[in-house]
Amino acid sequence: MPENTLLIIICAVLALLLIGIVVYFVMRFLCGSIKLTIPQASFGAGQVISGSFDLVTKKAIQGNQLIVSLRGVKETEIRDGDKKRTRRDEIYCDQITLENAREYPGGYFAKYDFQISTPNMQSPEFMKSGIGQTLVSAFSLLSDRHTRIKWRVEARLDSKGIDLAASKSVQLNLGQFQ
Repeated sequence: MPENTLLIIICAVLALLLIGIVVYFVMRFLCGSIKLTIPQASFGAGQVISGSFDLVTKKAIQGNQLIVSLRGVKETEIRDGDKKRTRRDEIYCDQITLENAREYPGGYFAKYDFQISTPNMQSPEFMKSGIGQTLVSAFSLLSDRHTRIKWRVEARLDSKGIDLAASKSVQLNLGQFQ
């Protein structure tokens, strides 16, 4: 009997977790959406990523800020015998604020244009900065073929309750550095 009870509890917890995830995404959908457009997918060091996004609200949202960010995440695949896991560490984040706190009424639609620069690995000022040193350290680890950096541009309406967000992967060729 105790084995059945444990199995029932595990199934109930998993079912509640699944229901919670579904409810979250339904609530997010009911609040509105962001559709991100970036015409180009590959960029070099110091280049500007230009794009736009459409913000649509279906109900009133109290926004804290509307931001666009460029994020670099180092992914390292770790193998231990037959087991494989992936470790992710954010190594770069640059963001621009398009709007500060404000109320977005239900039925709101607007198109926002943005420009955000990629890291300039050839700039001495950038290389001396803390973020530049972090990137140099991360890139020195890339000699291991199980480590890579994934770059994403994200548009996000940080709001009270559920945030609206969309992101797209981009390729960055940051060149050689010391």
